[in-house]
Amino acid sequence: MDDVRVDLLGVKISAINMNQALAAIDEWIAAGISRYVCVISSHPVMAAHDRPELRTIYNSSGLTTPDGMPLVWWLRWHGQRHVERVYGPDLLLAVCQHSVDLGYRHFFYGGAPGVSEELAARLQARFPGLQVAGCWSPPFRPLTAAEDAQETAMLASSGAQIIWVGIGAPQQDQWMSAHCGKVGAAVLIGVGAAFDFHSGRKRQAPVWIQHSGFEWFYRLLNEPGRLWRRYLLLYPRFVVLVALQAIRELGQTERTRLLRKKHSQ
Repeated sequence: MDDVRVDLLGVKISAINMNQALAAIDEWIAAGISRYVCVISSHPVMAAHDRPELRTIYNSSGLTTPDGMPLVWWLRWHGQRHVERVYGPDLLLAVCQHSVDLGYRHFFYGGAPGVSEELAARLQARFPGLQVAGCWSPPFRPLTAAEDAQETAMLASSGAQIIWVGIGAPQQDQWMSAHCGKVGAAVLIGVGAAFDFHSGRKRQAPVWIQHSGFEWFYRLLNEPGRLWRRYLLLYPRFVVLVALQAIRELGQTERTRLLRKKHSQ
C-alpha cells in the first residue's frame, strides 16, 4: 500500500483510514518486514515541531496516523477526502478483531503494573480466540542497558507478531523507533491511553465527543492536573502555527496560479 503523506508543521501525516491501516499491517506481517506505527494528535506534532529528532521518528514510520480530528481536517483540506480518524483505542480494537481469524499473536507492553494483563483479559473476552503472546509493564524510568537487553530478548522470544506499546507519546514512539527490527515482531503500534481506556482504568469520551474535535476538553475535565499545561498552553500555539502554515500554502498556491496564467498568455 502506498503511504501518501501530508506535511503538518514538518511532520508527514499518513492520509489513511482504518481499512487502509489494517491492510498495511497485513502486508507487513505477510512480508515479514518490521515497521512501527505512530498514532499522533496535536500534542506529538508540537513536540516534533520543537524537537527535530522526533520529527525524524514520525517521518520514518511505517504509518503516522491522524489520531486527532484537527489532523483529519487538515488532511481533508489538502484533498484527501477518504481520510478518517485512526484513533489509537479504535485501532487496537479493529486490529484485534481483524486478527482473530488470521491467528496473529499480540504482546501488550506498557501501562502501570497489572494494566496490560487486565487489558489482555478484557480483549480476549471481547474477541474469543485472540492470541496473546505476553504482557509486560516496564518501570516508569529509563532502562539500564542490561534491562533493555533483557526486555528485548523477552519480546523477541515471545513469538508476537504485533507489539502494542502504551508508555505515552513521545516516549513510545522513541522506543518503537529504537527497537523496530530487534524484538521479533513485524509491527509495533503505539497507542498510549488505549491501555487505560480498554482495561477500564480510565473513562473514554463518548463517540460524539470524539468526532466533534472537543475530546481534549473532556480529557482536561477528567485529568486537569496532568493535562492543563498541554491543552491550555500548547494547543493555542498549535492553532497559530497551523494557521500560519495554511496562509503560506494559500499564498504559494496563488503565486503558482498567477505564474501559470502568465505563461499561458
